Amino acid sequence: MEFRLVGHSAPVGELRTSPPPPDAEELEVWPLDSTMQLRELRAALVAALNRHTPASRAELDDIPDRMVLVATELATNAIRHGIPPTVVRLLRTRDEFVLDVADHDLTAVPELADTRPLDSGGRGLHLANAFALKVGWYTSDRTKHIWAAFPLAV
Repeated sequence: MEFRLVGHSAPVGELRTSPPPPDAEELEVWPLDSTMQLRELRAALVAALNRHTPASRAELDDIPDRMVLVATELATNAIRHGIPPTVVRLLRTRDEFVLDVADHDLTAVPELADTRPLDSGGRGLHLANAFALKVGWYTSDRTKHIWAAFPLAV
């Protein structure tokens, strides 16, 4: 897969414009067509995190809860505002889990919605920034991706 970065004029705050770490191995993939599938995604993500956490690592503490919240927010935004299907991937490096959420709308640039009223939505990227080690976005030939990295253990 070839990655390319898209130039942007919209404010994207602290989002990196890069693919996830190059050594990230894909562990699980969940294609989504509607928000009705989010409950299943949350359960499957927690099960996958438990399955793919190295035995040598400490307890995950609240990392699964943080990842489930971020995955839900990013997937909801992609389903509602992107072009289907939305694809959620769980990746892992030596030290991090990485969530990668993709849709097929290459025209919309991820935007930190800091000027909207609190009840208007668009807070998924703020939650990702608050809960993840790092957050970024990139495009491939047909998809736009937003990713968030989390520690394997606390």
